Amino acid sequence: MPDCNRPLLGFAAYSGTGKTTLLEQLIPLLRQQGLRIALIKHAHHAFDIDQPGKDSYRLREAGASQVLIASSQRSALITENAAPKEPRLEDLLSRLDTDQVDLVLVEGFRHVRFAKIELHRQALDKPWLHTEDDSIIAIASDLPAETNRKLPQLDLNQPGEIVSFIMKHFNL
Repeated sequence: MPDCNRPLLGFAAYSGTGKTTLLEQLIPLLRQQGLRIALIKHAHHAFDIDQPGKDSYRLREAGASQVLIASSQRSALITENAAPKEPRLEDLLSRLDTDQVDLVLVEGFRHVRFAKIELHRQALDKPWLHTEDDSIIAIASDLPAETNRKLPQLDLNQPGEIVSFIMKHFNL
């Protein structure tokens, strides 16, 4: 289980289930509760946070292995991996300034053991994850789940219900 000095909650689901869409709804609701949120998202492909033609992009393309962009409003560190390797959640958590957050949300890393809510849409016809992952603490689905585990079942289309569960579960 990853070490973090703040509550850590993941959202586990197959691609296309709506993890990002749900997080876009949950984060403002959690902020309304006075929580400061950090988010770690796992990507399965190369990505750029800066755009071709921008200084940061040009300097990274020129060969800088790390580019730190900073302004009065935000900062971002872009690090090129010398050899492509899957990121480890523990390593990413160590990069966060957890003194500045109350809750860390994670999108992805579904095979890592830590508290997660499984998201499930029946129309996708994908297998359940909680049957193979006992670190799943609740199910958020568009239809009730038939399961042998006594897990809280939440309505995937009711983000307020999911926020209430998170607040209660982590005593926030």
